[in-house]
Amino acid sequence: MQKIINVLAVLSFVGTAGIIGGGYYVYSQRNAIIESVKGQVTKAAVEGVTNSLPGLLDAAMPKMPEVTGGAVPATPAVGGGAPAVITGPAIPVN
Repeated sequence: MQKIINVLAVLSFVGTAGIIGGGYYVYSQRNAIIESVKGQVTKAAVEGVTNSLPGLLDAAMPKMPEVTGGAVPATPAVGGGAPAVITGPAIPVN
């Protein structure tokens, strides 16, 4: 019976040491792990956006017309037409 208890104690010690060792490793490597995950997430996001852009752009773009109309007439203010409207000063002077 004592041998079984000793084996269980050793296994418990080994398991606890493994948990502590693994926790220390993750804690000491946390910055590298975070940067790796950030890189993977960024890569996946860029690939997702890149793959969906052609479909989104094709759906959003209107069809170009085959024939265009005539020139649009210019307003009188363009090219020396009507004078510009003159307003008062920005801050009233008393």
